[in-house]
Amino acid sequence: MSEVLVETASVGVRLIRLNRPEQLNALSMSLRIELAQHFRELTADDSVRCVVITGDEKAFAAGADIKELAKRTVLDDDFDRATQAWRAIENCHKPIIAAVNGFALGGGFELALHCDIVIAGVGATLGQPEVRFGIMPGASGVQRFVRAAGKAASMRWLLSGDRMSASEALRLGLVSEVVADADVLTNALALAAKIAGHGPLAVRSIKESILLGPDAPLPVALALEKKAFQLLFASEDRTEGIEAFLEKRKPRFKGK
Repeated sequence: MSEVLVETASVGVRLIRLNRPEQLNALSMSLRIELAQHFRELTADDSVRCVVITGDEKAFAAGADIKELAKRTVLDDDFDRATQAWRAIENCHKPIIAAVNGFALGGGFELALHCDIVIAGVGATLGQPEVRFGIMPGASGVQRFVRAAGKAASMRWLLSGDRMSASEALRLGLVSEVVADADVLTNALALAAKIAGHGPLAVRSIKESILLGPDAPLPVALALEKKAFQLLFASEDRTEGIEAFLEKRKPRFKGK
């Protein structure tokens, strides 16, 4: 059976399910490669406007496959394969929502941090426990953590390897929203449908501005934002959006 399942949840929304339930959706190399291929295909598919990724009620993803890590050597090709797999997610210009129940640890937490929005169940458990194995996060877990939560919180949680609750992750800015466990996927899909109904060019421009702006000096970030705003005025979607508002009807965005 496939380790990654993809289905159409609603118009413009694809749902990705990690499918290694007996291993708490641990991220084997085969799963990462399959997941990356799906992301490449969804990125290239103009009918897809938002992606939701989830696991099951027990685990979003409990981390890397420890048995595989135990066999890895310093020059192992799996390092490059993993980097390419993560890059496929990073290169997706469409919004990605993580629907997190249960465990999101190690590589599983890094997968959630790669997403643009993280909706977590109140009973979710998150963290980067790599230091307990004599290693460290290696798929942007350090850098994404510190950019979201700051130095003090990053030092406390990454050096201890402690697990955190969803409410603590929310307080630190590592997740977007905490809801009842039973409502995680429903809320994520509803939000995805709302985003998919907006103009895809505008959505893409907002995502790019949020991701690129903080790493640039403020004047440069403001110039990028202004230019993106201005370019949208050349789009058919801008005309359609304004006309639909004035005519009191639902817009029909085409991404043009």
